[in-house]
Amino acid sequence: QGTGPTINKTKNVYFVLAAYGDIGELKYLYFGIMLFWFMSIWMVNSVLILIIYKDKRLHEPMYIFVCHLFVNEISGSTSLYPLMLSQMLSDTHKVTVPWCFLQMCYIYTSASLEFCSLAAMAYDRYVAICYPLQYSLIMNTERVCKIILGVWGYSVMNFLVLFSFFIHLDFCGNVINKVFCDYHLIIQLACSVSAIDKISDLIFAFLTIVVPFGLISFSYVKILGVCLKASKENTQKAVSTCTPQIVSLSNMFLGTLFHFSESRIDAAAVPDKLRIILSIYLLLIQPMITPFLYGFNLPKMRQSCKRFLLGHKINIFM
Repeated sequence: QGTGPTINKTKNVYFVLAAYGDIGELKYLYFGIMLFWFMSIWMVNSVLILIIYKDKRLHEPMYIFVCHLFVNEISGSTSLYPLMLSQMLSDTHKVTVPWCFLQMCYIYTSASLEFCSLAAMAYDRYVAICYPLQYSLIMNTERVCKIILGVWGYSVMNFLVLFSFFIHLDFCGNVINKVFCDYHLIIQLACSVSAIDKISDLIFAFLTIVVPFGLISFSYVKILGVCLKASKENTQKAVSTCTPQIVSLSNMFLGTLFHFSESRIDAAAVPDKLRIILSIYLLLIQPMITPFLYGFNLPKMRQSCKRFLLGHKINIFM
């Protein structure tokens, strides 16, 4: 952690993202790889959003939630890659304080949206499996819109809670040993912090992870109870529709673990490049596995993708 002249929130100052270091001529290779990865995330998720929009048979609650997840993958990756790409070609690795705060807003809100979206999808599966006859009545268009608005409202509120902790801080350092603006490391640069400020990101983690996980757990416990009483065929069908969410949730937990541990544990023994990859694991992997979990794994989505790729008309009116 470096120090510098006193920084406060009213001055036009900057942070230095020191984790980039000096990568010499390799920066063009890394830039090319990351640009290709970012463009792939945008292209794959955008195509799947288009397919869901065009195919009227996919205008069901589950696929609307999936579409919302694809939108969030694009938004979340955009919070990291443009700044990261520009920093790879930079020699100073400076980022202004407002831009740093804006990036944190996008990254942390996107993470909250991801967990909350998975909670909404778990609830959708809970209703579909536990109340199949009332499903269309319970999960109507109005209810789905309210759930999505609730997911956004809750996620924005979570970041505003986090933002309230550091908006008043003055900073006595400006070097962040990471490739993006990390809240925990920025808090460490503050001239004076209270005990509650030091654990404020853990409060955010509780609201972002623990609360949605409680809702997800409730849904899957209820689903499990129904599966134990159902026929083997119905059980297999329920498991197949829930598996992508379980895999996605597990990957989210893994990426969150990497993020929090990398910020708090002295990982001097870990190679720098591996440490950087682990720190951005969630925004590196999650936006790309989501399309494969939901876009190419779910039968109806897979059929629509085949028709789209083969050039068949998919705009089917109900």
